[in-house]
Amino acid sequence: MHKQEGSMMLAASRKSLLLDRLRRDGRIIAKEVAAELGLSEDSIRRDLRELDAAGLAVRVYGGALPASPAVADYATRTAVATDSKRRVAGIAAALIEDGATIILDGGTTTLAMVEALPRTFRGTIITHSPTIAAALLDHDADVFLIGGQLFKHSAVACGAAAVEAAERISADLFFLGVTGVHPTTGLTTGDADEAAMKRALASRAAETYVLASDEKIGAASRYAVLPLDAVAGVITDLSTNDPMSRELIDAGARLIHSSAVSGRS
Repeated sequence: MHKQEGSMMLAASRKSLLLDRLRRDGRIIAKEVAAELGLSEDSIRRDLRELDAAGLAVRVYGGALPASPAVADYATRTAVATDSKRRVAGIAAALIEDGATIILDGGTTTLAMVEALPRTFRGTIITHSPTIAAALLDHDADVFLIGGQLFKHSAVACGAAAVEAAERISADLFFLGVTGVHPTTGLTTGDADEAAMKRALASRAAETYVLASDEKIGAASRYAVLPLDAVAGVITDLSTNDPMSRELIDAGARLIHSSAVSGRS
């Protein structure tokens, strides 16, 4: 593409082009795009700032990453990647042994996990989500609900009181919900207090597994939760042949697919 053509095209629809690049490549490097299109890096950075402000991209050093659709409101998220969430939930439920003590994060994938968990499961479930606790009313498991200030976006308790309560528990497994799983930014979410609560819960479990349905893979949000290599596994239905699988593994992730838990109950 000639520089003059690039300038003319971007003058008309450069943000659309940048979004197309994000969808295609999974990242934008401002310097490279500016050189290709014959524009200044300042112009590209300005566009990326505006896309970030609109919730369409997440700016990082040197460029931008795709924004996660999982930061939408709770009701909207219930209709996003529902098949993928069911598959991930089934893989996660297969990791739980009878009698275990588990911590469940909030969110729509975790809600699908409750549906996948046998109602006769004999163990203990700890959660800071009233939505998850209510969904467990008909299960045989003992349920402990952590209280605190309700973060309505995700229907979970956060804040100092919730973190203090979390410090008094211990569990075998924590199933962590995030909004972004990316090789560059690791595990991310859209709220700083929620990120802190997730780290507090992860510190109380022997092993932490990430519930990574399709819309979260290759996306990023503003606040870091944990690095990819700080958790026992990332549960995903991503194809092993997908290039993103290799990128995540190279970045330190251990991907958990259905084949990894086959034969377990």
